[in-house]
Amino acid sequence: MSIKFDIQPAANPTSEKDRVAKLADPGFGRVFTDHMAIVRYNQAKGGWYDARIEARANFQLDPAGAVLHYAQEIFEGLKAYKRDDGGVNLFRPDANARRFKDSADRMAMAQLPEDVFIEAVEQVVRIDRDWIPGGEGSLYLRPFMIASEIFLGVKPSSEYIFAVIASPVGSYFKGGPAPVSIWASENYTRAAVGGTGAVKCGGNYAASLRAQAEAIQHGCDQVVFLDAVERRYIEELGGMNVFFVFEDGSLSTPPLGTILPGITRDSIIALANDAGKTVREELYSLDQWRKDAASGKLKEAFACGTAAVISPIGKVRSVSGDFDICGGAAGPVAMGLRKQLIDIQYGRTNDPHNWIKKVF
Repeated sequence: MSIKFDIQPAANPTSEKDRVAKLADPGFGRVFTDHMAIVRYNQAKGGWYDARIEARANFQLDPAGAVLHYAQEIFEGLKAYKRDDGGVNLFRPDANARRFKDSADRMAMAQLPEDVFIEAVEQVVRIDRDWIPGGEGSLYLRPFMIASEIFLGVKPSSEYIFAVIASPVGSYFKGGPAPVSIWASENYTRAAVGGTGAVKCGGNYAASLRAQAEAIQHGCDQVVFLDAVERRYIEELGGMNVFFVFEDGSLSTPPLGTILPGITRDSIIALANDAGKTVREELYSLDQWRKDAASGKLKEAFACGTAAVISPIGKVRSVSGDFDICGGAAGPVAMGLRKQLIDIQYGRTNDPHNWIKKVF
């Protein structure tokens, strides 16, 4: 499907002085660029239409808009990286586009063609390229889709708004890649078989917030969830996948099904396999995690995702007891994979899997 975007630059973009000031310390997800992409869908009009790049502005939604009542909403997250030569890379946008379609299918929403998804992302990057931070910063891109039909009946919407907004970001965690502490939630679960655990929808994240608040109350950075059936097996963090590194050099990660099929997760598996490491996708219990950390069989654990890249886990806390991993320090496997992944993203090393798409 081919859609031509109407480019309408902002009449009053942020001044260079103000933009530089905001880029000095952008944090994560609090500073936004001047433009956004918008594409609309109407079943009666034959599908997707009215593709535009325009000034970032508020949406006008009717109080009976479907998204406000039945939560038909999905999103993605990817980044644009500034190369040393001044060009800009996207990392695996095709994978984000495919996952977006899968999420739409599960949520009974209109499926956006992958080429339209990628073109919308690229157009935002092109028009707001001056917002991309240098160094280890990046431009976080948030494509999302909401149901916009005005009705109160329980059915899939026949109208949708797809949009892409952008936010210059620094490190996801204030301490950068320093080891984080994890609260193992034994009261709340994230997803069950047949549910929406593998879908990037807002409801999954809303359901995680109470457990995340519990983690903060216990002095932890993030929460990790157990399976919904036996309440034994590690699944994923509130917003990230998780890996375990063992003394024989092998890695394991929870299997797909009820967890998000993370693009960073998939990339780490590929890079570890390239290095000759064994990577198992298998069930791993909290009790076993505790025992392996105590015996020394487990050498490292780390979380991963687009926002945080790779963050080593130094401490796990729970109602059944606390334990440290790798003496609470960052381990060499996590840090090595993190450097390799970041170097590929910024174009500093070879890209053996053709993951990089150069915008310019």
